[in-house]
Amino acid sequence: MYHVFPSPTILGFRTFLIRPSLAVVQSSLGFSRAMASSKATSKPTIIAKSDDESEAGNVENDFESDSDSIDRLSVVQLRQKLRSVGVPVKGRKTELVDALRAYLSSNPGDDCKNMEPKSNSSKENLKRKVESSSVQIQAESVSSTVSKVAVAKRTKKGVNKAPDEETIAESKTKRVAKDKVTSIRSNKATVSKALCAKEDVPAEVDGESKMVDLIENQFEPWTVLAHKKPQKGWIPYNPRTMRKPRLTADTKHVKLMSWNVNGLRALLKLEGFSALQLAQREDFDVLCLQETKLQEKDVEAIKCSLLEGYKDSFWTCSVSKLGYSGTAIISRIKPLSVRYGLGISDHDSEGRLVTVEFDSFYLLCSYVPNSGDGLKRLSYRVTEWDTSLSNYMKELEKMKPVILTGDLNCAHEEIDIYNPAGNKRSAGFTIEERQSFETNYLKNGFVDTFRNQHPGVVGYTYWNYRHNARKTNKGWRLDYFLVSESISDKVYDSYILPDVGGSDHCPIGLILTL
Repeated sequence: MYHVFPSPTILGFRTFLIRPSLAVVQSSLGFSRAMASSKATSKPTIIAKSDDESEAGNVENDFESDSDSIDRLSVVQLRQKLRSVGVPVKGRKTELVDALRAYLSSNPGDDCKNMEPKSNSSKENLKRKVESSSVQIQAESVSSTVSKVAVAKRTKKGVNKAPDEETIAESKTKRVAKDKVTSIRSNKATVSKALCAKEDVPAEVDGESKMVDLIENQFEPWTVLAHKKPQKGWIPYNPRTMRKPRLTADTKHVKLMSWNVNGLRALLKLEGFSALQLAQREDFDVLCLQETKLQEKDVEAIKCSLLEGYKDSFWTCSVSKLGYSGTAIISRIKPLSVRYGLGISDHDSEGRLVTVEFDSFYLLCSYVPNSGDGLKRLSYRVTEWDTSLSNYMKELEKMKPVILTGDLNCAHEEIDIYNPAGNKRSAGFTIEERQSFETNYLKNGFVDTFRNQHPGVVGYTYWNYRHNARKTNKGWRLDYFLVSESISDKVYDSYILPDVGGSDHCPIGLILTL
């Protein structure tokens, strides 16, 4: 494994984790190892179509907990029953039904007719257990304080007593937590739990585990199965539970990452989490960037600020349209050779491809042309660009295996897009683009590493800024690592980092054993 040589400066490359509490250091694009990985797990909840029912009615104490009976409960009845066991009651009717079913499945001794409000003493014990989680770092602090707010709501109707020091301290804690939640919601990015530096919140009391999971889903939207037409067996991608353990130092491997940054200069201006922290956490060897939107005059200044250890960087910019497209590869491994473009003038004026050669493979960083509004470039994309890139990859493959990464601007299958039916003629999901992807890459000897590793997993890498799509995880999977079949068995892990904000895309990663 190639080691990091940390330094306080690198490309001023700031972005932020969706959870602002982790945005603690402004720094340059530098890289070393991260801290602890997450222990907590979260269970998926399905986002279904909106249900506008809001009928009123009284809760019948003798109501049974079978599936049909739960479905017949009104919204008011569902909320009353969920409140009685201390489970959050916000959401649509379908979400309340899912929450009630989940509670009953995890508490087989309970049924709807036995769901009476818990005693004040039980609530106080539950609050003390949640509050017993010590806060060691900012990530833990937010997780803990949010849990305290949820518990505080459940104990709001407790018996009156004279305020003592403990009560005053709890009141201050709740006010601080409320302020943090307000701050989190006002941030442009959706708040999430970090993949690193986070402890579990104790969940020893019956029903509390489900409550904690529901709270976590609010901050980790990618753990919710968001799809208009989910199929049986599909589950959401959760990096905290699905990423493989780190390889030991004695296992020779290379770690690659790719990210469409949607404008590098705009990213540099963002406050919060820096690429230094991303590198410390991920410890990657090579970072591929797309849509840098740089001009050639900007490149030298950025290269001069790179951190020691990542001194090799290769940039290509659009010359036909300034401040458009652009790709780059930044590496701490010195490549054997570098190429820019496909060698075809019709394709090479927009800075869409960089190729580097390493000892055992070629790495291509590509930003595939978008078919555009009104599908104006659809024909060019599927009949010219895709075929030219595929032919170029097959020529390289005659010498060494090939790895293609980047924003390939195609959601290949229905599992790769939240709303397939509504996007049949949208750029990135037309039948022409999907067939071209299949023909030129997958049927031409290249493997989609993420789908190969996670065949029934819904994981998105792009969320439209409009409609706040990231908050509800209504996304697309447009970013890929495709590898030659000859090295597909050497892929140790292919993963997505949905918690990293700063762009409408998130980074993806590939670990390849050598």
